[in-house]
Amino acid sequence: MNVENVLLGIAVHQLFWEHLPHWGRWFNRLLGMLPKPLQALYEQWRCPYCAGFWIGLSVHAATGRWVFDGFAQLPSFWGAAGVPLGWFMDALVFATLCKLGALVVHAIGLPALKGLQAKETFLAQKAKAN
Repeated sequence: MNVENVLLGIAVHQLFWEHLPHWGRWFNRLLGMLPKPLQALYEQWRCPYCAGFWIGLSVHAATGRWVFDGFAQLPSFWGAAGVPLGWFMDALVFATLCKLGALVVHAIGLPALKGLQAKETFLAQKAKAN
């Protein structure tokens, strides 16, 4: 399994749907300048599975690497349909792993954030006491 592609896909999803919209107005202004159909696609693809499929296809096209090498060599009876079918199945697996990765990041993120807040509160109270 090619973990690098999956990590890149999770990072791309996190960047475009979890972080950039909150890093100032410039990104949201840029989105507002897009044609309405592209704005609708951006809103509909918030799901890491939906976006993950297209991110998976893009990452595969950019890197030439498969998530699972087995999809590169499908049985010969698929003929000319084998290559597009392999890309499609690879992107589906990529999307599933992207969604799983996003769920893991969120599951880890909340307890980590609460722990950080508790630590900061503790240190602030300790500083006041001294």
